[in-house]
Amino acid sequence: MAESTACPAFQLGRPRYDQSCFYGRLRHFLDVIDPRTLFVSESRLNECMELLDDFKHGTLPPGVTDVQLWEAQKIKQAIIHPDTGEKIFMPFRMSGYVPFGTPIVVGLLLPNQTLGSTVFWQWLNQSHNACINFSNRNATKPTPASRFIQGYVGAVTSAVSIAVGLNVMIQKAQRFSPATRLMVQRFIPFPAVDYVIVMST
Repeated sequence: MAESTACPAFQLGRPRYDQSCFYGRLRHFLDVIDPRTLFVSESRLNECMELLDDFKHGTLPPGVTDVQLWEAQKIKQAIIHPDTGEKIFMPFRMSGYVPFGTPIVVGLLLPNQTLGSTVFWQWLNQSHNACINFSNRNATKPTPASRFIQGYVGAVTSAVSIAVGLNVMIQKAQRFSPATRLMVQRFIPFPAVDYVIVMST
């Protein structure tokens, strides 16, 4: 009861939390990446969509609270693409970014990587990011597939080239002790990934 009292009045399509302050933006972001929405059943999703439709048409059943409406909107926005109206494939939802992305980050940071493993983990990371960007794209305006392909190839090429190039340079650096070389190599994934992020923004 205390939660519903503190809950703001529901507004369809609007954020639940105040976006003019840091705390509000943080809570909104935590809602967006909430992995619990990955386990929502089809029937629960349909209930949420029906509830939002009822609100839109002014036919809400009695007793529905603002908390229920906000939760329904959160679930729908986590699963359904706002432009296409289709379900987003689970690994490529924003709520799936942490659980599906964490194993890739661990792979990037594995010690004593070979050339093959470095290429694989950089490729997998950029492929995962590209699929997330495509799945959550603005679909109101058609974008040529060639543009996505060019961006994907460029991101993979840049990340792999930087990671492999830095690995080779460090291995050839004579003044580094084996322990120092190993420690420096563990940080190589960061400039490779950061460079691609900067270039894509």
